[in-house]
Amino acid sequence: MAIALRQSGHRVIEIVSRNNAQSISRARKLAKQVGARAITLRDAQFAKTTWICVPDDAIFEVASQIAARGDWRRKIAIHSSGALRSDALSPLKKAGAGIASAHPLMTFVRISKPEWKGVPFALEGDASALVTVGAIVRSLGGKPFRIAAELKPAYHLFGFFSSPALVALMVAAQQVGELAGFKQRKSRELMGPIVRQTIENCLLTTPQLAFSGPLRRGDVATLRKHLDVLKEHPELLTLYKSLSTIALKHLPVTNGEALKKLID
Repeated sequence: MAIALRQSGHRVIEIVSRNNAQSISRARKLAKQVGARAITLRDAQFAKTTWICVPDDAIFEVASQIAARGDWRRKIAIHSSGALRSDALSPLKKAGAGIASAHPLMTFVRISKPEWKGVPFALEGDASALVTVGAIVRSLGGKPFRIAAELKPAYHLFGFFSSPALVALMVAAQQVGELAGFKQRKSRELMGPIVRQTIENCLLTTPQLAFSGPLRRGDVATLRKHLDVLKEHPELLTLYKSLSTIALKHLPVTNGEALKKLID
């Protein structure tokens, strides 16, 4: 976030970290990249806009700690939680700040540096703060949209199914690959083309048009073989039945009644 802000023309003044050696070291490295100073919470001055990027459970505590520091009138505080409402920053609101939440619907891991262009940002909070936050997001190349505060938990769950759950599904595929005699690396190599094509088909058209395989064909005998393979693997069996049930309800299948009876 700090690097993207700097590259889009914003001035990053401080990178504020916890007061421990590892956090300070990381803050100094990042601060050097963006031309800011690395500082701990105790000595932070806080700019016109403060973006709080800490674990969800720490947001209110951090807001409480810094609310008593300085004059927050005409300043904006933002947090990046997808699940929490902007009122997690209520101590800062009481201190005079405009508050908002701005959550990028993107996955962030150390092995990759995703582009910000086109990334949706769910925004919620004070009307005056949202004007500023929306402008910042657009300067990053992001696509801001408003989300009702009470819908944030469901929105975050949507994000879970859009990324972490997909990773968990890939783990399940690897486990089934092992049953077919493939090592994990080999399974990932083999599944690469079909996974990429399936996701592309689904996003470019609809899940209904992208759906293929034995459920669509109504191939009862094949499903029975699948269930036989999984009968000694209860977690995978439960997942298979759950996904098949969703498919039977929402995707085009043939011979649906027979398939439902088999899965039940």
